[in-house]
Amino acid sequence: MTDSWATFGADLHLEPVGQGLRSGLMEALREAVRTGRLAPGTRLPSSRALAADLGVARNTVADAYAELVAEGWLTARQGSGTRVAQRSAPRRTDPAAAPARPVRSGAGYDLKPGTPDLSGFPRTAWLRAARKALTAAPDEVFGYGDPQGRVELRTVLAEYLARARGVYADPERIVICAGFAHGLALLGRVLRRRRVREVAVESYGLDLHTDLLTDAGLRIPCLPLDERGSRTGDLAALRGAGAVLLTPAHQFPTVPLHPDRRAAAVDWARSTGGLILEDDYDGEFRYDRQPVGALQGLDPERVVHLGTASKSLAPGLRLGWMVLPRHLVGEVMAAKGMADRVSGSPDQLTLAEFIASGAYDRHVRSMRLRYRRRRDQLVAALADRAPGIEVSGIAAGLHAVLELPAGAERSVIQAAAFQGLALEGLSRYRHPDAPATRDALVIGYGSPSESAWAGALDALCRVLP
Repeated sequence: MTDSWATFGADLHLEPVGQGLRSGLMEALREAVRTGRLAPGTRLPSSRALAADLGVARNTVADAYAELVAEGWLTARQGSGTRVAQRSAPRRTDPAAAPARPVRSGAGYDLKPGTPDLSGFPRTAWLRAARKALTAAPDEVFGYGDPQGRVELRTVLAEYLARARGVYADPERIVICAGFAHGLALLGRVLRRRRVREVAVESYGLDLHTDLLTDAGLRIPCLPLDERGSRTGDLAALRGAGAVLLTPAHQFPTVPLHPDRRAAAVDWARSTGGLILEDDYDGEFRYDRQPVGALQGLDPERVVHLGTASKSLAPGLRLGWMVLPRHLVGEVMAAKGMADRVSGSPDQLTLAEFIASGAYDRHVRSMRLRYRRRRDQLVAALADRAPGIEVSGIAAGLHAVLELPAGAERSVIQAAAFQGLALEGLSRYRHPDAPATRDALVIGYGSPSESAWAGALDALCRVLP
């Protein structure tokens, strides 16, 4: 039913049907006010007159008016009838003032590092583990739980880390956290309370991690980097450093730490009483080399081992862990506090079952093969279509470093953006005090789905010099 309200001096059409008479009328009136067909201050017909025009009961119109008055669309005063309420006009954006956006052609692809292939998450196996874990779980699992983490997960992790990463661990040394960043933030608080002034970091790394340390009130001098990794022998010259953050298994985003440098870092920690914060980044994804054991195994009382399921499974799980020196457990728990329970107990039990059943090992092996295949395809494509590009950092992990001609990094990233391809340059990860010695791209080959990988690789080759 469509009716015209001639009493307004304009041809105003309402279509108050399709969702019930009253609700349909209300929506028609809202739309008329919203679009400006009913200007602020316009007097509406009486409920009796509108009911007669629409052929509905007067109560239907009266109830609709009353609700719209309550919502602020209309006003009603005795003697002046029902009118459209005065409303602030929405701000109009001048199209000419809007910032220009680059024209993107084709589908969008993302080759930024740091994310695994989320399409590879083992949904069926995870659901099976969750069902088994929750079926056997005691009722107290659904309470607030232990801030240190479920003992079931800590027990399974202690066995797994000892077997797979060479970590010296027992459940009482482990604290469950919501990923690496959460663990690092807790350690930053502990170090500041210990009156540590500086935490040395590597020349390249994530600014999120250094920001967490500076937010804790710590200075972050950087260690020089060469072909054997961070020059840990220079730690002795940093008189104010009470700790160092290292990624020894696969220094992000370049090379693993040479055995001599690993030993030098541990010697420094022993001689000064300092701490090594070990980010076990990419420790499980290796291709052309023997496994590199965790640094923590060299001195469990001087190294904090931090791990996470973010790369091996998915960052959305928010599950990570710290294996701590015994003397740090109490201080970390004090920093964590009773209110800081960010990883749910059911998810912790699911991960414990997932690891204990062998599903975690099977998943890692499967993804290792997938990532190795992608890495090989990346190297082959570059050799064929961009033979002048040198590739490094490919023995492990989920990313590769592509060397570029001097001064080309920014222009390549801009050209990629116009092709709908998201890239990041090496400069994005450089410490402010580190010298800018090279132009390069850091290509994450883990994040595209299987269906998007070929297109992303083709787009990358098109923009390389």
